[in-house]
Amino acid sequence: MVAAAKRDDNIVRVVSVDYDNAVDEFDITQEITFQQDKMWANYIRGVVKYLLARGYQFTGADISVSGNVPQGAGLSSSAALEVVIGQTFKVLFNLEISQADIALNGQQAENQFVGCNCGIMDQMISAEGRENHAMLLDCRSLETEAVSMPEDMAVVIINSNKKRGLVDSEYNTRRQQCEEAARIFGVKALRDVTIEQFNEKVSELDELVAKRARHVITENDRTVEAAQALRAHDMKRMGELMAESHASMRDDFEITVKEIDTLVDIVKQVIGEQGGVRMTGGGFGGCIVSLVPPSLVEDVKAAVESQYEAATGLKESIYVCQAKNGAGLVDAL
Repeated sequence: MVAAAKRDDNIVRVVSVDYDNAVDEFDITQEITFQQDKMWANYIRGVVKYLLARGYQFTGADISVSGNVPQGAGLSSSAALEVVIGQTFKVLFNLEISQADIALNGQQAENQFVGCNCGIMDQMISAEGRENHAMLLDCRSLETEAVSMPEDMAVVIINSNKKRGLVDSEYNTRRQQCEEAARIFGVKALRDVTIEQFNEKVSELDELVAKRARHVITENDRTVEAAQALRAHDMKRMGELMAESHASMRDDFEITVKEIDTLVDIVKQVIGEQGGVRMTGGGFGGCIVSLVPPSLVEDVKAAVESQYEAATGLKESIYVCQAKNGAGLVDAL
């Protein structure tokens, strides 16, 4: 959530409510530099820096920012911040910038200013999400399709509160492994490889590289089929696809941990074939996401609350959500 007002000078002044009202100030006519002691501010600085680099013109602004997306939990809090800051400058200064370009600008800020080599998916859903819809995204063309979510289904996100370790180094390793596989197949990315082509050449791949590639190739197929299942309101098939996805992340991509697998098992025991559950985010901790019939939400919460801490020693956090619109103006009360 951002509240903002134009300034008559070139100073951007930001107050972060979530960091004890910490303040960051910078002059947009001067070089915008990385702040080692204010990591939260770098996402904002990066967004402003690359809006300017893209040729957009604006003056300074007073900005107050607060949020309730858990940080470091694999729920895209950084992308949400980048997109809402881009959206704020768009609205405040009537910038002619598309939602896709707001997302791309946020990704550029995270890649080149903050230093995290993320993709575009999180920024795109933050910028272009539609209420009560999932988004099918082509990460190459940025073509999107809003896929209707069943009205009788809640999105239940559960944070394992397992501190995420090794994320950056392991992410980079897996990226390198997938790039190696793409080179062997002679394609730009593994999305260009079918499962039949993979099976023909799997013997030429290092065992670990083969596992990583198999996950990506099969996950792309599952994603397209999941959109079809949602359109048809076929929650049985959607649940099967989510289970296959989690197993692939666990066994082939090897990014789940005991705590995440435990949560998935607990939820699956409750919902059976009436919904689906899988890990979400970059792995090695973080959260699971589940599609749960409203009639079973309390049963899921009760099962997790009674079993998870006993099995892992950690206390979960549960969020019952619905798909909402992406970044935009909030009507004044």
